[in-house]
Amino acid sequence: MSLADADVVRRGLQALTEACRAARVEDGEATVGVSADQARILRQLHHTDPTMVGELAEFFGVTPSTMSLNLKRLESVGCVRRSRDPDDRRVMNVRLTDVGQRIKEASSDLDPAKVDEILQALRPQDRTRAVDGVRLLLEGAQRVSERAEGYLGALTGEDDI
Repeated sequence: MSLADADVVRRGLQALTEACRAARVEDGEATVGVSADQARILRQLHHTDPTMVGELAEFFGVTPSTMSLNLKRLESVGCVRRSRDPDDRRVMNVRLTDVGQRIKEASSDLDPAKVDEILQALRPQDRTRAVDGVRLLLEGAQRVSERAEGYLGALTGEDDI
């Protein structure tokens, strides 16, 4: 594959992601809704295993104070719980609540209705080709992932990584 092909795929996926970005995500019971950006934060958190605010800020490329502000908003609607680390009181940990977990499970970077709208705008034969192309890309991604896992397993001496 040429770099030009890779660039077309990269730019195409970015454009599709932008065109189909979900504006708001609600929990399965529709009691709480959050913005797509807030849902991205929730997708990085766990229900039982706490995440340090500093690590989360680093992952998203923002300052800890900016991340704390976002987490405060999520805490005010009941999506996360913040607490001091018992071993190091300077460290703030965050984990999902039940509501946050439901939103995490319901969230996606893509709005299904927008994806469907784009597919419906295509002629039937083009829609089939587009879906087949995405399936092929997913197969390629799976192969690359399996190779990487095998390589990592060989380096570490572990068969199942």
